[in-house]
Amino acid sequence: MGHRARLRQKLAESGGEALHDHELIEYLLALAIPRRDTKPLAKALLREFGGIGGLMTADWQAIARVPGMGDTSIAAIKIVQATLLRMLRNSVAEKPVLASWQALLDYLRADMAFLSVERVRVLHLNSRNQLLRDDHMGDGSVDQAAIYTREVIKRAIELGSASLILVHNHPSGDPSPSRQDIEITRQIVDAGKRLGITVHDHIIIGEKGHASLRAQGLL
Repeated sequence: MGHRARLRQKLAESGGEALHDHELIEYLLALAIPRRDTKPLAKALLREFGGIGGLMTADWQAIARVPGMGDTSIAAIKIVQATLLRMLRNSVAEKPVLASWQALLDYLRADMAFLSVERVRVLHLNSRNQLLRDDHMGDGSVDQAAIYTREVIKRAIELGSASLILVHNHPSGDPSPSRQDIEITRQIVDAGKRLGITVHDHIIIGEKGHASLRAQGLL
Protein backbone atom coordinates (compact mmCIF):
# COMPACT_ATOMS: atom_id res chain seq x y z
CA MET A 1 0.00 0.00 0.00
CA GLY A 2 2.89 2.34 0.76
CA HIS A 3 4.39 1.69 -2.65
CA ARG A 4 1.11 2.45 -4.39
CA ALA A 5 0.73 5.61 -2.35
CA ARG A 6 4.18 6.73 -3.52
CA LEU A 7 3.23 6.05 -7.15
CA ARG A 8 0.02 7.99 -6.69
CA GLN A 9 1.92 10.89 -5.14
CA LYS A 10 4.41 10.97 -8.03
CA LEU A 11 1.52 10.96 -10.48
CA ALA A 12 -0.31 13.75 -8.66
CA GLU A 13 2.73 15.96 -8.22
CA SER A 14 4.65 15.42 -11.45
CA GLY A 15 2.27 13.76 -13.92
CA GLY A 16 2.69 10.58 -15.91
CA GLU A 17 6.16 11.55 -17.16
CA ALA A 18 7.49 10.92 -13.65
CA LEU A 19 6.58 7.22 -13.85
CA HIS A 20 8.45 4.48 -15.68
CA ASP A 21 6.55 2.39 -18.23
CA HIS A 22 6.19 -0.54 -15.86
CA GLU A 23 4.95 1.79 -13.11
CA LEU A 24 2.18 3.13 -15.34
CA ILE A 25 0.97 -0.40 -16.09
CA GLU A 26 1.53 -1.48 -12.49
CA TYR A 27 -0.70 1.28 -11.14
CA LEU A 28 -3.36 0.67 -13.78
CA LEU A 29 -3.46 -3.01 -12.87
CA ALA A 30 -3.57 -2.14 -9.17
CA LEU A 31 -6.90 -0.41 -9.77
CA ALA A 32 -8.27 -3.65 -11.23
CA ILE A 33 -6.48 -6.02 -8.81
CA PRO A 34 -6.38 -4.06 -5.55
CA ARG A 35 -4.99 -6.79 -3.24
CA ARG A 36 -2.01 -7.92 -5.26
CA ASP A 37 1.52 -6.76 -6.02
CA THR A 38 1.13 -5.92 -9.70
CA LYS A 39 4.72 -4.91 -10.47
CA PRO A 40 5.85 -8.40 -11.61
CA LEU A 41 2.75 -8.73 -13.78
CA ALA A 42 3.30 -5.29 -15.33
CA LYS A 43 6.89 -6.16 -16.20
CA ALA A 44 5.84 -9.53 -17.62
CA LEU A 45 3.28 -7.84 -19.89
CA LEU A 46 5.79 -5.32 -21.20
CA ARG A 47 8.28 -8.11 -21.92
CA GLU A 48 5.67 -10.22 -23.66
CA PHE A 49 4.43 -7.45 -25.97
CA GLY A 50 7.61 -5.42 -26.39
CA GLY A 51 6.47 -2.29 -24.55
CA ILE A 52 3.40 -0.20 -23.89
CA GLY A 53 2.50 0.22 -27.58
CA GLY A 54 2.48 -3.51 -28.20
CA LEU A 55 0.52 -4.16 -25.00
CA MET A 56 -2.17 -1.60 -25.73
CA THR A 57 -2.76 -2.88 -29.26
CA ALA A 58 -2.60 -6.58 -28.37
CA ASP A 59 -5.95 -8.31 -28.68
CA TRP A 60 -7.94 -9.56 -25.70
CA GLN A 61 -7.08 -13.23 -26.28
CA ALA A 62 -3.34 -12.58 -26.50
CA ILE A 63 -3.30 -10.66 -23.22
CA ALA A 64 -5.41 -13.36 -21.58
CA ARG A 65 -2.67 -15.90 -22.28
CA VAL A 66 -0.32 -14.08 -19.88
CA PRO A 67 -0.55 -15.81 -16.47
CA GLY A 68 -2.30 -13.62 -13.94
CA MET A 69 -4.41 -11.64 -16.40
CA GLY A 70 -8.18 -11.95 -16.03
CA ASP A 71 -11.09 -10.19 -17.69
CA THR A 72 -11.14 -7.24 -15.28
CA SER A 73 -7.44 -6.42 -15.68
CA ILE A 74 -7.60 -6.90 -19.47
CA ALA A 75 -10.61 -4.58 -19.59
CA ALA A 76 -8.63 -1.92 -17.70
CA ILE A 77 -5.93 -1.99 -20.41
CA LYS A 78 -8.39 -2.02 -23.31
CA ILE A 79 -10.46 0.87 -21.93
CA VAL A 80 -7.31 3.01 -21.74
CA GLN A 81 -6.55 2.13 -25.36
CA ALA A 82 -10.12 2.90 -26.44
CA THR A 83 -10.08 6.25 -24.64
CA LEU A 84 -6.78 7.25 -26.23
CA LEU A 85 -7.96 6.29 -29.72
CA ARG A 86 -11.27 8.11 -29.24
CA MET A 87 -9.44 11.27 -28.20
CA LEU A 88 -7.04 11.10 -31.15
CA ARG A 89 -9.77 10.21 -33.63
CA ASN A 90 -11.94 13.12 -32.47
CA SER A 91 -9.06 15.53 -33.05
CA VAL A 92 -8.94 14.26 -36.65
CA ALA A 93 -12.70 14.32 -37.22
CA GLU A 94 -13.17 17.89 -36.02
CA LYS A 95 -10.95 19.52 -38.68
CA PRO A 96 -10.16 19.11 -42.38
CA VAL A 97 -7.83 16.13 -42.48
CA LEU A 98 -5.27 17.72 -44.79
CA ALA A 99 -4.96 20.67 -42.39
CA SER A 100 -4.40 18.43 -39.38
CA TRP A 101 -1.95 15.94 -40.84
CA GLN A 102 0.07 15.41 -37.66
CA ALA A 103 -3.10 14.63 -35.70
CA LEU A 104 -3.94 12.00 -38.33
CA LEU A 105 -0.49 10.44 -38.09
CA ASP A 106 -0.70 10.37 -34.28
CA TYR A 107 -4.05 8.57 -34.47
CA LEU A 108 -2.86 6.03 -37.04
CA ARG A 109 0.36 5.33 -35.17
CA ALA A 110 -1.49 4.74 -31.89
CA ASP A 111 -3.89 2.36 -33.60
CA MET A 112 -1.67 0.47 -36.04
CA ALA A 113 2.07 0.82 -35.42
CA PHE A 114 2.40 -2.10 -33.03
CA LEU A 115 -0.03 -4.58 -34.58
CA SER A 116 1.29 -8.08 -35.28
CA VAL A 117 -0.67 -8.39 -38.56
CA GLU A 118 -1.23 -6.05 -41.48
CA ARG A 119 -4.38 -3.95 -41.28
CA VAL A 120 -5.86 -2.04 -44.19
CA ARG A 121 -8.07 0.99 -43.78
CA VAL A 122 -9.43 3.63 -46.12
CA LEU A 123 -10.22 7.14 -44.95
CA HIS A 124 -13.11 8.61 -46.94
CA LEU A 125 -13.27 12.42 -47.14
CA ASN A 126 -15.96 14.82 -48.31
CA SER A 127 -15.44 17.80 -50.60
CA ARG A 128 -14.19 19.88 -47.63
CA ASN A 129 -11.61 17.18 -46.79
CA GLN A 130 -13.45 16.26 -43.61
CA LEU A 131 -13.58 12.64 -42.51
CA LEU A 132 -16.70 10.85 -43.73
CA ARG A 133 -15.75 7.33 -42.70
CA ASP A 134 -12.75 5.48 -41.38
CA ASP A 135 -13.21 2.06 -42.98
CA HIS A 136 -11.37 -0.96 -41.62
CA MET A 137 -11.10 -3.04 -44.78
CA GLY A 138 -9.56 -6.12 -43.19
CA ASP A 139 -6.54 -7.76 -41.60
CA GLY A 140 -4.02 -9.95 -43.33
CA SER A 141 -1.20 -12.30 -42.45
CA VAL A 142 1.94 -11.21 -40.69
CA ASP A 143 3.37 -9.87 -43.94
CA GLN A 144 0.49 -8.87 -46.20
CA ALA A 145 -3.12 -7.78 -46.41
CA ALA A 146 -5.01 -7.55 -49.67
CA ILE A 147 -6.35 -4.22 -50.92
CA TYR A 148 -8.88 -4.71 -53.71
CA THR A 149 -9.35 -1.78 -56.06
CA ARG A 150 -12.94 -2.69 -56.87
CA GLU A 151 -13.95 -2.82 -53.19
CA VAL A 152 -12.29 0.50 -52.40
CA ILE A 153 -13.93 2.33 -55.30
CA LYS A 154 -17.32 0.69 -54.72
CA ARG A 155 -17.30 1.83 -51.12
CA ALA A 156 -16.28 5.35 -52.14
CA ILE A 157 -19.25 5.54 -54.51
CA GLU A 158 -21.61 4.29 -51.79
CA LEU A 159 -20.42 6.95 -49.36
CA GLY A 160 -20.21 9.74 -51.93
CA SER A 161 -16.52 10.25 -51.14
CA ALA A 162 -14.73 13.12 -52.85
CA SER A 163 -11.31 11.77 -51.96
CA LEU A 164 -9.49 8.96 -50.17
CA ILE A 165 -6.44 8.29 -48.05
CA LEU A 166 -5.21 4.70 -48.09
CA VAL A 167 -3.52 3.36 -44.97
CA HIS A 168 -1.91 0.12 -43.91
CA ASN A 169 0.79 -0.99 -41.49
CA HIS A 170 3.94 -3.09 -41.75
CA PRO A 171 4.32 -5.42 -38.75
CA SER A 172 8.05 -5.64 -39.49
CA GLY A 173 8.31 -2.07 -38.21
CA ASP A 174 9.83 -0.78 -41.46
CA PRO A 175 7.31 1.48 -43.26
CA SER A 176 9.15 1.46 -46.59
CA PRO A 177 6.67 0.78 -49.43
CA SER A 178 6.94 -2.50 -51.29
CA ARG A 179 6.54 -2.89 -55.04
CA GLN A 180 3.07 -4.31 -54.40
CA ASP A 181 2.16 -1.27 -52.25
CA ILE A 182 3.11 1.06 -55.08
CA GLU A 183 1.35 -0.97 -57.77
CA ILE A 184 -1.98 -1.28 -55.97
CA THR A 185 -1.91 2.39 -55.03
CA ARG A 186 -1.52 3.41 -58.66
CA GLN A 187 -4.36 1.10 -59.66
CA ILE A 188 -6.69 2.76 -57.15
CA VAL A 189 -5.51 6.24 -58.21
CA ASP A 190 -6.28 5.46 -61.86
CA ALA A 191 -9.68 3.95 -61.04
CA GLY A 192 -10.58 6.92 -58.87
CA LYS A 193 -9.64 9.44 -61.54
CA ARG A 194 -12.23 8.00 -63.92
CA LEU A 195 -14.93 8.75 -61.35
CA GLY A 196 -13.63 12.06 -60.06
CA ILE A 197 -12.37 10.56 -56.78
CA THR A 198 -8.95 11.80 -55.66
CA VAL A 199 -6.47 9.65 -53.77
CA HIS A 200 -4.52 12.09 -51.61
CA ASP A 201 -1.99 9.62 -50.27
CA HIS A 202 -1.15 6.09 -49.20
CA ILE A 203 0.35 6.11 -45.71
CA ILE A 204 2.28 3.13 -44.40
CA ILE A 205 2.63 2.92 -40.63
CA GLY A 206 5.44 1.07 -38.87
CA GLU A 207 6.92 0.98 -35.41
CA LYS A 208 9.93 2.85 -36.83
CA GLY A 209 7.84 5.67 -38.33
CA HIS A 210 5.67 6.19 -41.37
CA ALA A 211 6.01 6.53 -45.13
CA SER A 212 3.94 8.68 -47.45
CA LEU A 213 3.84 7.56 -51.08
CA ARG A 214 2.94 11.10 -52.14
CA ALA A 215 5.91 12.57 -50.26
CA GLN A 216 8.14 10.02 -51.97
CA GLY A 217 6.79 10.97 -55.40
CA LEU A 218 5.22 7.55 -55.95
CA LEU A 219 1.63 8.70 -56.65
